[in-house]
Amino acid sequence: VEVPDQEAMTKDNIQTTISAVVYYKVVDASKSILEVENFFWAVSQLAQTSMRNVIGEVILDDLLTQRNVVAERIKNLVDESTEEWGIDIISVELKDIKVPESMIRTMAKQAEAEREKKATIIASEGEVIAAVNLAKAARTMAEVPGALHLRTLNSINDISSDQSNTIIFAVPLEVLRAVEGLGKKFLGSKKSE
Repeated sequence: VEVPDQEAMTKDNIQTTISAVVYYKVVDASKSILEVENFFWAVSQLAQTSMRNVIGEVILDDLLTQRNVVAERIKNLVDESTEEWGIDIISVELKDIKVPESMIRTMAKQAEAEREKKATIIASEGEVIAAVNLAKAARTMAEVPGALHLRTLNSINDISSDQSNTIIFAVPLEVLRAVEGLGKKFLGSKKSE
């Protein structure tokens, strides 16, 4: 039985238009004639009201992502009533779910925001890993004598192969530390005066 388009409001107050198909089997022909005037029309009407009721109990996200669960709930509701008519509901298939155009745009924006959120999280996790690795490398260079000098020489070599007009003054680290020590002594003697 084709269930015509039904307008229904979801639990989160979003207007939807849904169509469905109900597959059924007459298991007791006499009941289907005696218990209900027109079982074809009755099944269609029952499916329409059941569909509106079930849609009103779910939010739009669940309706879109769990169509089979929603269809099964509709099937069970219809099947309860049609059983006494001698009709067995085999399945209910939701054919089409339409939402307003403005809601489609909103859902697209939400999906884009989710993707951006995931990308930001992945980038920040990468930065944390890079910082941890950089800290490990710095500790290793500090612990191994000459490692920092070797790194400095490699950096100078890399820069010198670049075709730029950069001038580099390579000052040994010991000289910089000596200048730092002199500066501290000089500042210390100025404070005591």
